[in-house]
Amino acid sequence: MTDEIGQSDITTPGDVIAELNRLMRVSQAGINALYVAEVKVAELDLAHEREYSLALLNAEGTAPEKTAMAKLEAGQARLALDIGKAELNRVKAKLRAVESAQVAVSVIAKQVELQWRNA
Repeated sequence: MTDEIGQSDITTPGDVIAELNRLMRVSQAGINALYVAEVKVAELDLAHEREYSLALLNAEGTAPEKTAMAKLEAGQARLALDIGKAELNRVKAKLRAVESAQVAVSVIAKQVELQWRNA
């Protein structure tokens, strides 16, 4: 009846109701996924900052040398943080797609209503 985002063969009021209910469930799951992704990014940010700071404190040499060494040592933590941010952005994009699908289904609902009235 539906594709991944939510539109396709919606032709009856029951189809509209089922699709809106499905989209509400997907949206709720997305809100939970958004929270999980935000917590993960916060934890990864903290881990990166800690690793970078410790590496900076333990490094020897001039200030620019210490900074460069700390960046190298905290590189994996930075990569994990960047990947976490990408995951968070993907969740946000999916939520926007679900919101767009809800609007589209509302438009389809109006069209179905008009078809059923004129049938």
